[in-house]
Amino acid sequence: MFVNCHSYHSLRYGTISVEELVQQCVELGIEVAALTDINTITGIYEFHKLCLQHHIKPVVGVEIRKENLLYYICLAKSRTGISEINRLLTVHNCDGKELPKYHPNFTDVTVIYPLNDFPPKLNRNEYIGIRPEEINLLVNPSLAKYFHKMVILKPVTFTTKREYHLHRILRAIDRNTLVTKLEVNDYCKNNEKFVPPAELLKAFQQYPEITQNTKRILEECYFELDCSTPKNKKHFTDSKENDFKLLKVLAYKGLAIRYPDDDGTAQARAEKELGVIDQLNFSAYFLITWDIIQYSNRMGFMHVGRGSGANSIIAYCLGITDICPLELDLYFERFLNLNRKSPPDFDIDWSWHDRDTILQYIFDKYGKDHVAFCGTNVQFKYKSIFREVGKAFGLPKEELDILAPKPIEQHDNNSVTRMVYKYGKLLEKFPNQRSMHSCGILISEEPITNFTALEMPPKGFPIVQFDMHVSEEIGFEKFDILSQRGLGTINDAVKLIEEKRGIKVDIRDVRISKNEEKCNEYLSKGKTIGCFYIESPAMRGLLRRLKCDNYKVLVAASSIIRPGVAQSGMMKEYIFRHNNPDKFEYFHEVFKKELGETYGIMVYQEDVIKIALHFGGLTPADGDVLRRAMSGKGRSLSALQKVKDHFFESCTKIGHPEQLSKEVYRQIESFAGYSFCKAHSASYAVESYQSLYLKVYYPIEFMVSAINNGGGFYRPEVYVHEARMSGAVILNPCVNQSECKTTLYGKDVYLGLMHIEKLESKTAHLIPEERKTNGDYLSLENFVKRVPIGIETLHILIFIGAFRFTGKQKHELLIEARFLLAGKKTDYRHLTLFEEPQKNYKLPKVQRHPFEDAFDEIEILGFPVSFSPFDMLQTKYKGSVMAKELTKYHKKQVKMLAYLISRKQVPTKRGTMYFGTWIDAEGEYFDTAHFPDNLSRYPFQGGGCYLLLGTVEVDFHFPTITIMKMAKMPFIPDPRYSLYKEKAYDAYNNIREDVSMTWRKPYPQEHEIGLPRMKME
Repeated sequence: MFVNCHSYHSLRYGTISVEELVQQCVELGIEVAALTDINTITGIYEFHKLCLQHHIKPVVGVEIRKENLLYYICLAKSRTGISEINRLLTVHNCDGKELPKYHPNFTDVTVIYPLNDFPPKLNRNEYIGIRPEEINLLVNPSLAKYFHKMVILKPVTFTTKREYHLHRILRAIDRNTLVTKLEVNDYCKNNEKFVPPAELLKAFQQYPEITQNTKRILEECYFELDCSTPKNKKHFTDSKENDFKLLKVLAYKGLAIRYPDDDGTAQARAEKELGVIDQLNFSAYFLITWDIIQYSNRMGFMHVGRGSGANSIIAYCLGITDICPLELDLYFERFLNLNRKSPPDFDIDWSWHDRDTILQYIFDKYGKDHVAFCGTNVQFKYKSIFREVGKAFGLPKEELDILAPKPIEQHDNNSVTRMVYKYGKLLEKFPNQRSMHSCGILISEEPITNFTALEMPPKGFPIVQFDMHVSEEIGFEKFDILSQRGLGTINDAVKLIEEKRGIKVDIRDVRISKNEEKCNEYLSKGKTIGCFYIESPAMRGLLRRLKCDNYKVLVAASSIIRPGVAQSGMMKEYIFRHNNPDKFEYFHEVFKKELGETYGIMVYQEDVIKIALHFGGLTPADGDVLRRAMSGKGRSLSALQKVKDHFFESCTKIGHPEQLSKEVYRQIESFAGYSFCKAHSASYAVESYQSLYLKVYYPIEFMVSAINNGGGFYRPEVYVHEARMSGAVILNPCVNQSECKTTLYGKDVYLGLMHIEKLESKTAHLIPEERKTNGDYLSLENFVKRVPIGIETLHILIFIGAFRFTGKQKHELLIEARFLLAGKKTDYRHLTLFEEPQKNYKLPKVQRHPFEDAFDEIEILGFPVSFSPFDMLQTKYKGSVMAKELTKYHKKQVKMLAYLISRKQVPTKRGTMYFGTWIDAEGEYFDTAHFPDNLSRYPFQGGGCYLLLGTVEVDFHFPTITIMKMAKMPFIPDPRYSLYKEKAYDAYNNIREDVSMTWRKPYPQEHEIGLPRMKME
């Protein structure tokens, strides 16, 4: 009898999760119910699955609304019906077509109108919904002729009185108003909740025809979906057989290129994989991915195939990945096997510049009716909850700005904040809006609207109304099309090297990305700023601790830095065993046999599965649960818990000591914090090495490319510093030399106009475009005639020195600018054949302080260019020790002067601690640790230079200074404000720093790990 149930997927309206909705049906003995969320089918597949589990008949549909106005309720009679509903919503969402008020064009959908708004003539599939409170209205004679078209309408939106209030708060959030200012039509009636079926039928006992109509239309609805059948595009060619033939031809063609001297090993592996691919009907999936890669190659794009797909030799031979699975002993079953319950996917990265081109190709090639992005539900988060609920209760913005960043314990304990907190807690994990999955694309065999309505987010590519987990459950294998800036840096560097030096670097030749002596030297010293994945302070420290000097150790490092390995203490233990291979024993023979390459330490996801199977005796099915948990797809620790009992039962049967079994499982369980599969680590390592190769041999071109691709872990200033350390001459933006991006002429690096924060992007692009069209700018007057610009923006360009080619001082140019613009923005006009000669202004010479330009640069760019920060200090002291000497000072106290690069906040039981990264006066990097008790006395005071006093701790070749005292050192007073003392230190106080935060605990120390180094009996 319940034809109109809302879940919380009716965004900012419903208050019940799908699971709770079904549970209420179970408790009330409801045998059939319809989920009809507002303008979305997001919850229907979960609803369908849960209803069947509880022997409830699921009916699915949608409630069609335009803003607050209910048009009608749609119930799908079959899969055809839900397709019709999906297409109605899709043309509205994607094409802007108005939703029809009456008589939607359906053939297999039942339509129910509200009593207060229905058309005079009803089609055969159209009915009128009567709410229990509307029964008295049926005495109206004019309604008698519609009795045969009436059904019971008992909407469900909330469960309790508290949820009803929550519904009103959600409506206020949606309407961007106060709860007290909501109008009656803004929210639902206060009786929209489940009641026992008998009670509902009793209310309509005088109108049995209405009850019979309701039962009949629910009986007519039958939504069924075979989730075991793949929904992806079935064939790349015209049949499964021809797909496999083509795949085999391409695989053997690639095999001959990849393995010219094969002894039969590669061929045997390829034959084995082809058999599994054919058996599981994955030929089309491989071929579609291959086709995308072929297009990418034709366009000259660089890509990286990573994830478990790199375990496949067929993927390697097709050029999807560049990882040889034989070299790293990667087994195909990790990617695709007959026991695997969920479909795999390829993760493929492109440069952030090229990704949209790839996406457009996919949509054009396979058709917009068959391609869409996965959706994702963006949930209410703590800060947004507090802001939104607080605003609904009338808290002013100024107060919300102060309170939202603080934990609830620091809020005033008054009635309003208590109410905000009370209802805010209920909103946790509620979906707030639908968004686009970052990379997952679905390519369907049937029109995709057979399964979902589509929405069009601002990005411009349609999305389905469910997430990746639902898509996987109903039989879709997604294609992960990702983007990253690291590939953009590599790609741009290769192009720049060819443009500036005439050298073609085949960076995709993986032979240069494995074992190059000078690269290995940089790697072992952690000289990797700018290099993909290996530039963060933590990663550079790890490389130095390992003295990482080859590709295979880099592969391991890429995984042991991950939270699962590091937090369990196994990263620390790996470092010890790597440096002391003769000071430990394998505590069981299985660990020696299966994990000998990593010193008996579980480093990769495959290692965990190996130990679970070979030590714990688990089944391959349990191994797949472990794999899903470690890849973040199986609810992590809860998923691991499912196999825990099996593990200990099996270990007991095998005869393992209980203490040993507990220790092994402790290590397995720690991987719920995520680790990489070995193939994924290898893919990352290859890209890291490619970027390192370019940094080592073409450092200036590489750093310019890093700057232009938005850098990475650090702010642009750090990459500019790296370029300077590599021999580049850094120059401020110039209207006659600079492009929008940073440019290179020999060793001269002209910073791009894009680095001038207050310069509009449009103007930053127009300046070089106009110069290319009509030649260099001849003067300031010539410039303002050709580029439409306001006086404020022109001042910024003058202050940064963009007109230094004129040979005039800044004060002269500023006065000239006033004469030329007089506070107005000139309209652009083309150059004329005859230009009036420029007026010459004779102004007195002004003596400028040498540091004035540096202060201008700090204000405009965020960092000084003309001088280093150390040059601008009041003190000439540079510290007693330099960074390069720190390893000699283990356990000794040192005093250093340093410029702050970044700091990372880490919570501890005693409070917040920080890890800092600095450069010394010679430009070399070093790291510090700041504990809570020390920070309370010597806190960070923003960016700038500090005098540091601390004790050096050298941990396996890597020095860290534990800080005892520190003080921010003052710059000289800003000479530009010699008459305004109160502004003399503004620029210095605004110098930037990179501050990051992690919620993980500090990595455990050696004495806290307890990982046995001796054989356990």
